[in-house]
Amino acid sequence: MIIYDIKCENGHTFEGWFKDRQAWVEQNARRLVCCPVCSSSRVEISPASLTILGKDSKPPRREEEKELAPGQVLQSLRRYIENNFEDVGNKFAEVALKIHAGDEEQRNIKGTTTPQEEAVLKEEGVSFIKITLPKMDS
Repeated sequence: MIIYDIKCENGHTFEGWFKDRQAWVEQNARRLVCCPVCSSSRVEISPASLTILGKDSKPPRREEEKELAPGQVLQSLRRYIENNFEDVGNKFAEVALKIHAGDEEQRNIKGTTTPQEEAVLKEEGVSFIKITLPKMDS
């Protein structure tokens, strides 16, 4: 496993995990690697340290760390969002623009948008991330 620091054409940096260098090359050539902030697919590896985790190696673990199943991680993420974000429903774009303009207090919000609203948010320079959480049984 190779972890790269990646930078988009708009200067946003994020981390990408790839099986190997060839996987990065192929995915980037097909424009499959996109910035989570602005969705740009014009990205490149940012000069930084890189971490390599081979098949037989394991990352160092702190003793207080416990292994979590993917379902537990998703449940934790869902709980965090539910407890720390105000649900503004389908008024997300409207509220986000007001917060961005300083007309409303800065806070975490969640809600839904249309593709047209997302385009307006991007044009106005409003940072947002789309997260689709699967429905969890029990």
